[in-house]
Amino acid sequence: MNERALRLAGAVLVVVVGVWAGVRIHSARRADHLVPGVPTPVGVASPPTPSDLIGESAPQPTRIPDRLPEFSLSNLEGKSTPIGTWAGRSLIINFWATWCAPCRREIPLLESLSTEWADRGVQVIGIAVDHRDQVGAFARQLKIGYPLLIGEQDALDVAAALGFGSPVFPFTVFTDRRGEVVALYVGELGRPQASLILSVVHNLNQDHIELKEARRSIAEGLHRLASSTPG
Repeated sequence: MNERALRLAGAVLVVVVGVWAGVRIHSARRADHLVPGVPTPVGVASPPTPSDLIGESAPQPTRIPDRLPEFSLSNLEGKSTPIGTWAGRSLIINFWATWCAPCRREIPLLESLSTEWADRGVQVIGIAVDHRDQVGAFARQLKIGYPLLIGEQDALDVAAALGFGSPVFPFTVFTDRRGEVVALYVGELGRPQASLILSVVHNLNQDHIELKEARRSIAEGLHRLASSTPG
């Protein structure tokens, strides 16, 4: 594996529950080469300082739950909305912020996935760890069509329940229709990675494979994608 592929594998490694539980993702990061994810200070819904972008390794999940935790966050209108609103659907839950460049780049892909996978029981939900007025203005400008939930410390508490004490944005949680956490993808999501994960989730929802096999298949597939990156 060449050097570029190694860096990519470290930056966007998927943590799959039950396969490599408790795995630590080691991402070498230097000031002149930022990984495709941005760490955020705990409890602060604002852009990181330059020092936040420089470090030996990005914060990574320490313990990921088997199932998506129950939580409620405000929607764009300020109404508390439980995640259970979408019970029975597979979820793509994307944690982001308006000041995060990789997060903004993901939005067109998430819009496409929302349309393409809607008839197969998949729902995209954005969780913005940001200020509601800024998220509202941004959502109107980009005409974001999928549901958005918003929070500051309460949204960071959800990230902590998923294993992130100090998260890297963006990160994306994939669940099956039963609410089981199938995969957690750290960093900017690309079309090949999303298609791979969702195809496996679809097979899982159709009872063609079991959860353990689905997690292993995703992990192996993403490793192959990272290894085949030219550079």
